[in-house]
Amino acid sequence: MAVLAQLPFACVLAVAVWIRIVAVRGYPAPHWTGDSPSYLQAALDLRPGETRPSGYPILLWMLKPFHSFTVMVAVQHAIGVLCGVLVYLLVWRAGRAAWPVGPGGDAGRLAWRHLVPGLLGAALTVPVLLDSYQLALEHLLMSDSLFTFLLLAAVTAALWRRRATWWLGALAGMLAAFAAVTRSAGLPLVAIILLGMLLRRAGWRALAAAVIAFVLPLGGYMYWFKQTYGDFTVTRASSIWIYGRTAAFADCAKIKPPPELRIMCPKDSNPQIAPAFAVLWTPDSPFRQIPGWITGEQANRMASEFTKDAIEKQPGDYARIVVRDTWRSFDWNREPYPTPWTWLEYRFSPGESWDDEQALVAAKYDPAGGETKVVQPWAGRMLTYQSHMSMPGTVLGLVLLGGLVLALPHIGRRGTRWRWFGPVRHWGTGALMPWGTSLALLVIPAATADFDYRYVLPAVPFACVALGLALIPSPRRVREDPVDGPGEGQDDDAPAAEKSLSA
Repeated sequence: MAVLAQLPFACVLAVAVWIRIVAVRGYPAPHWTGDSPSYLQAALDLRPGETRPSGYPILLWMLKPFHSFTVMVAVQHAIGVLCGVLVYLLVWRAGRAAWPVGPGGDAGRLAWRHLVPGLLGAALTVPVLLDSYQLALEHLLMSDSLFTFLLLAAVTAALWRRRATWWLGALAGMLAAFAAVTRSAGLPLVAIILLGMLLRRAGWRALAAAVIAFVLPLGGYMYWFKQTYGDFTVTRASSIWIYGRTAAFADCAKIKPPPELRIMCPKDSNPQIAPAFAVLWTPDSPFRQIPGWITGEQANRMASEFTKDAIEKQPGDYARIVVRDTWRSFDWNREPYPTPWTWLEYRFSPGESWDDEQALVAAKYDPAGGETKVVQPWAGRMLTYQSHMSMPGTVLGLVLLGGLVLALPHIGRRGTRWRWFGPVRHWGTGALMPWGTSLALLVIPAATADFDYRYVLPAVPFACVALGLALIPSPRRVREDPVDGPGEGQDDDAPAAEKSLSA
């Protein structure tokens, strides 16, 4: 029966692997966006990127000996499958700890203690494994799929045991650091992991190990950056992106910038193009008139000063824009944003073509990679699948809402007293970490750059884990060893037969 309980997830996993095989056979080369050439060039040169962290180019560099874009996209799809596996493992383990089998292996009528954790876990992997938007993201020559996996693996390590051991804390910190040097949005997320570990009473050794394991790889990357460019930092454009964010609301009549900064005032542009995109990449961009473009020291300094003034003078307008663009994540339909063409890059298309710049860089990585982009009938099958298996943003909103409010029924009773803070404790020690990570992944881009549909998808696995942990009761038995004591290595989320004390 225990093996049969894994059958629902095995079916979901089989479909997930099959559709990814279809995607790779139909589109043997990755999809490109405007950022893809810089990632690929950084991999060819093995150097840190000036505007974006280079964790993803390091992966591309490791795959370079294969000289195959097909191998690249296959690996990225495998990473996407691993994300689904991690979601399942976290939910299934929580369910097994909450509903342990009885004496003699009694699983209850209809063996529900075996079946429910597997059914719930399998259902929560569907948005991660079978959504066509997720598949398209995995097919992009971009960092998002690797970033999502590394961050999810960090959260998994932190949640794996009720009280994390020092080595699990170190693993969580190290993976969080790798995520931070893959996408800079990962830098502040280690705080959520540490908070979750603290609420789960991880102990000072686990927390210290997580901090040290986070700082050392991050510091090593920054030292590499300093050796290359002379600055001890992660990128040379730390203020450029948030300056683009201010373009949506900045009013120079209110800001009254000094003469040197007036060039940074956003200009009227094509209304079909988002202001953040316009001030960075179109002819209206002020950086076209600044020496060194967006990677120059002067551009970064001027962007920082203008951004500070804009937010100080218009805090309400800034907050309104952040809320508006965070809310876009939950729209039912996708709109042509930030440009009429960008949002279409996140879908499989009937045809593919590369411009001269892409073809030149691609030939250095995979000499045969530019020949065939679309292969029938596989591409047609992928397009048919895409038209039926796309999750609207509203569903993500409902999953996030469920991960917050479904902890409320966990009001317990001990003896004659009601435990009114039971839901808070249950949510804080379980769903908080993945839920907070999911929400942060939606808010951070809206607050520091701009809304983009590819920024929404990394939040999905964490929202699914949070929903599962909110639904599932806390383990019925909790060991009361001293924190970081001699028995620290025992798994507090193991089945109740392995526990010794009642909660």
